[in-house]
Amino acid sequence: MPRDVRQRCRTYLSGVAALALAAAAALAAAPSATAAATADTWTEAGSDRADPLTESQGLASVEVPANSPNRYTGIGTVPLSLSTRGWNHVGDPDASYDGHYIEPYQRDDGGAKMYRVQAPDGTWSEYVHTLDAGEALNNSWAAVSPDGQWMLSGEWGTMDRLLVFPTPGVNPATSPSADLPQAATVRLDRPVRDVQGCDFVTATRLLCSSDDPAGTLFGVTKPLLQVDLSAAPTGAADVTGRVTALRQLPLRSGCSGSFEAEGIDYDRRTGTLRVIVVSPGFCVLTDSKTYRFTRG
Repeated sequence: MPRDVRQRCRTYLSGVAALALAAAAALAAAPSATAAATADTWTEAGSDRADPLTESQGLASVEVPANSPNRYTGIGTVPLSLSTRGWNHVGDPDASYDGHYIEPYQRDDGGAKMYRVQAPDGTWSEYVHTLDAGEALNNSWAAVSPDGQWMLSGEWGTMDRLLVFPTPGVNPATSPSADLPQAATVRLDRPVRDVQGCDFVTATRLLCSSDDPAGTLFGVTKPLLQVDLSAAPTGAADVTGRVTALRQLPLRSGCSGSFEAEGIDYDRRTGTLRVIVVSPGFCVLTDSKTYRFTRG
């Protein structure tokens, strides 16, 4: 082999080796991103009866004050002072880690949603969001980010986004006397349908309960969904969300018919996930359940 050919071969092989080392380094750095997109497994660990009047819409674990009981919402928890003003539906609530408890409300008319906030000292305040162009009226749920500064909310129907707001009562940019503006959007990589609740598990991962009755999006009705965000929401820019269906929620009752998946809660203190599933027909009164799940 001529000398110049051998030299070119050495140069080529050196380049291949360098590329191989670079690829190996990239693969070594990849597990964090791969792990973030890995689906968790949630195993049913028990259930409790869900009262159809006071525990049929949503639930939240509250960390502050210490030893606070779990909170629930239903048609029977809507205060008369709100229903007489048209706020007749409450969705799935959430609470920041510092103890601000937030309930999402909607009304049948008008162009606004409302978030009712209870501060750790027990005082209540109301934050109204005027609907943006094309925004759906319903207000099914609220999910507060682990840093407390940002709140996600969703729309009914088949949607490819989640909405990001500054957390009312926590984020200093909010005030009961000013409109609560949408700050950013979570752009989902695939559509979701009839999401009834979401809760943060980490700064970049949510679990959501879907009341999807058709099962055409993920091959299963009433799925438990995992949404992995490209970054923690900050309100400064949109982020993307990768959606994975983890499992079908339990659908067991003494009655046949259509179940309704409702709110969801993740308690980081115990690692327990809870989801409300309302039974069909008359059994809504007897065997609607809050199901408990543990990871693994």
